[in-house]
This record gives sequence, C-alpha cells and structure tokens, in this order.
Amino acid sequence: MDRRTLLGAMLAAPLVPLAPALVRPAAAQTDFDVPFVTTPQNVVDAMLELGGVGPDDTLIDLGSGDGRIVLTAAKRWGTKGVGYEIDPRLVSNAQRAARREGVDHLARFVVEDIFVADLSAATVITMYLLPDVNLRLLPRLRRLRPGTRLVSHDWDMGDWAPQRTIEVDAPEKRVGFRKTSRLMLWTV
Repeated sequence: MDRRTLLGAMLAAPLVPLAPALVRPAAAQTDFDVPFVTTPQNVVDAMLELGGVGPDDTLIDLGSGDGRIVLTAAKRWGTKGVGYEIDPRLVSNAQRAARREGVDHLARFVVEDIFVADLSAATVITMYLLPDVNLRLLPRLRRLRPGTRLVSHDWDMGDWAPQRTIEVDAPEKRVGFRKTSRLMLWTV
C-alpha cells in the first residue's frame, strides 16, 4: 500500500461510524412508492380530454410530480386543481410554475401522502402510478362521490375494468420499450 492510500484510509477511518447518519437523510427523501417520471405533454392533453375535464371540474392529480397535469387543466379550461405529491422539491417547483404561468389562483400543490390526501372534492382524478399503488388506492377510489371520473396512465385497477381505454403515441416517453401510452377511464 502506498503512502497516499494509507494516509487516506487513516483520515477516513474515524468517519466510518458516521456513514449511516450521512446516508439516511438522502435515502429518506427518495423512499417513495412511485418514482417521478414525466408524462409527455401530448399524453397529458389526452388524459384531460379522456376525463372530460372542464371549467366546472375540480381535478386532483395523485403523485403530481412537476404539476403539468394540473397546470395544463388550469391554463386550458380554467379548471381548479390540486396536485398531491410527497416530494417537497417537486411541489416547490410546481408552485413556482403555477405563479410563473399565472394560474396559482387555480392550481395548488400540496406535500401529501396520496393514501391520506383528501379526495372528496374531486370530480376528476388523474394518476400515473404503479399497479400495486393503484390497487392499494382502489378501495378509497371506489368510495368517491358517484360520477367522479378516474384517468390512469398505463396501469389498470385490477379486476375493475375501465369504461374506455385508448392508446396514445408517446415518442417522448422515458420509460418502457413502447413509445405509446395506454390511458384508461373509470366513472365511480
């Protein structure tokens, strides 16, 4: 072992017991049920159209990420919306985008776990989650007010068959091998 390697090891040795404390905060910030994956804008547009979103709706986006679904609905139709997202950094970015785009009076973003978030005001709910997360949410979604529309990107609700399913070209899609997105609609 040369002198530099030995010196580096001697200097680093006292820090080894601190490693778990240094790593834990970073891991806690990224331990989410669903990773953030951007929904291509043309898919956002198709989701909102499939859900029949309009100015009288209240949209809730579960796992809102960068906020683009709520922001698009607010800009295009004047729809009030709430994005629930567990990552504070993404919520902060979405709030800034709402102010920048002049729709912060319509679009709200909240740091909240989607499993405890208040969904009662929703007339439309959008989501791009994972299959197991959809299934965990299913009992709550089925108890929503009759007439509430649910739109899911790529993942179904198990045995609850959608009313309508469409395929959308998604050349900008960053995950999977297919460059299409499957969108599904349910009405409670």
